[in-house]
Amino acid sequence: MYAIEISEFGGPDVLRWVEHPDPEPGQGEVVIDVVASAVNRADVMQRQGNYPPPPGASEIPGLECSGRISAVGAGVSDWSVGDTVCALLAGGGYAEKVAVPAAQVMPIPEGVSLTDAGGLPEVACTVWSNLVVAGRLRSGETLLVHGGTGGIGTHAIQVGKALGARVLATAGSPERLQTCLDLGADVAIDYHDDLPAEVASATDDRGVDVILDNMGASGLQANLAALATGGRLVIIGLMGGAKTEINLASMLGRRLSIGATTLRGREVEGPDGKGAIVASTREEIWPLIGQGRVRPVIHEYVPVAEASRAHAALDAGGVVGKLILVVRDEDEVLRG
Repeated sequence: MYAIEISEFGGPDVLRWVEHPDPEPGQGEVVIDVVASAVNRADVMQRQGNYPPPPGASEIPGLECSGRISAVGAGVSDWSVGDTVCALLAGGGYAEKVAVPAAQVMPIPEGVSLTDAGGLPEVACTVWSNLVVAGRLRSGETLLVHGGTGGIGTHAIQVGKALGARVLATAGSPERLQTCLDLGADVAIDYHDDLPAEVASATDDRGVDVILDNMGASGLQANLAALATGGRLVIIGLMGGAKTEINLASMLGRRLSIGATTLRGREVEGPDGKGAIVASTREEIWPLIGQGRVRPVIHEYVPVAEASRAHAALDAGGVVGKLILVVRDEDEVLRG
């Protein structure tokens, strides 16, 4: 098979489409003939040398894919050769084939093409596990989504609304602010503005119940100030740095909590493992997609051999939603 290799750490031009050995399914695994994958910020960090794969994971980038199962390992009973699926990966998505634990495989949601499904598993599992599992978001609460036009943000706005929350979202230009509103956000806030003041104005000085944050240190003080009493800040990225100071006294008095989570390095099994997250995402989010209440937001389709072009686009900014890397024509796969 062919796959993307990171020849050395650096810019997008270090990505090479080269020949690799075909993967074989291990115990409890399936092999997927990949139709599509997608570019995530974690892939960029891996390319730069800042986010190595977990032990035992493929060095090939790509944290999600869609395609058709071509081989099934021992101990797998839920899936068969020929099934069209999508999957959450620890790596290996930028390739013609990938081996993945069967517990991380999902059916294609109703109403979604096989190609578009290649950009769903990572965002859907990340949003579900952080908004609902870690953030405990409930209907009637107020959610603030940072980076509302990114892959995670576009999905989180829609999920928040579908779950009955009032949604605030941040973005950095009038066009992007309008995109957030078009996706269902009740209020769009320019992230260059005074966040606590804007949140106070939008919530009658109450604050928000849950914040989904991709910045980390640079936004911590503003995020804490924007939370309502009992509010929960969930950090899923460190684009704004990893270290800062916290006034614990202010957190105690307002009963605030901070969670920081990752998905890629989790074990497969167990109550907090990827298998459990995939199962609950399938149960809770897939019906919302089937009902049209949550939809994939696709910025562009790029041939996987040109992954460097997709990475350059993400580096440059301006991407709204997901960049899909197309490996195979889905019509040929569906025809068998």
